[in-house]
Amino acid sequence: MLDFVNVSKSFWTGTQRKVILEGASFSIQQGMNLGVLAKNGSGKTTVINMMAGLERPDDGAIHRNCSVSFPLGFMGGLVSKHSGTENVRYIASIYGLDADYVEAFCRWLCDIGEYFDMPIGTYSSGMRARLSLALMLAMNFDLYLIDEGMPTTTDVAFNKRAGAVMRERFEKSTLVIVSHQHDILQKFCNSAAVLRDGRLYFFDTLEEARELYDYAG
Repeated sequence: MLDFVNVSKSFWTGTQRKVILEGASFSIQQGMNLGVLAKNGSGKTTVINMMAGLERPDDGAIHRNCSVSFPLGFMGGLVSKHSGTENVRYIASIYGLDADYVEAFCRWLCDIGEYFDMPIGTYSSGMRARLSLALMLAMNFDLYLIDEGMPTTTDVAFNKRAGAVMRERFEKSTLVIVSHQHDILQKFCNSAAVLRDGRLYFFDTLEEARELYDYAG
């Protein structure tokens, strides 16, 4: 589905070269549901952005033989001065989807009333999280990318609606979740890896990955 072939990525911090990946080669196959444990600052967002095509590697190649979602929580395609309605219809047009359906779905799932027709710059962080999740779930992808887990909310009705749709979508697709929290990965993933010092270490079980992650501190 998705292949990294000898991929390298680094940044210059001003004082040193920060290596994200160094000559990494791996494949994510259908149904793999990979959980990646990574400390804050290790480059997990960069890795998942490369999977999505939002960032390019310095060297190597990334092959996508499937439809790949934008990372959950990514708001780069949304314009703050435009309303939720305007934004979701624009995103729908980019993906070649029925704008009426995407708008109706997002309105139903978000359930934020009149705010949906207001600029998203006026939204709370919780409303933004709802909109990001709704947009992702409005579309059927082969591979869903999730950076730092699912949005949390105290709204029981929203959690119930979103949970039901997520279960339906994820049963038919593949997941990659990057996080520094074990429990999030345990709920959704059947394979695991640790991002550390520019390398991805793959394991058969989350427990094995946790041992390296915890040992590394």
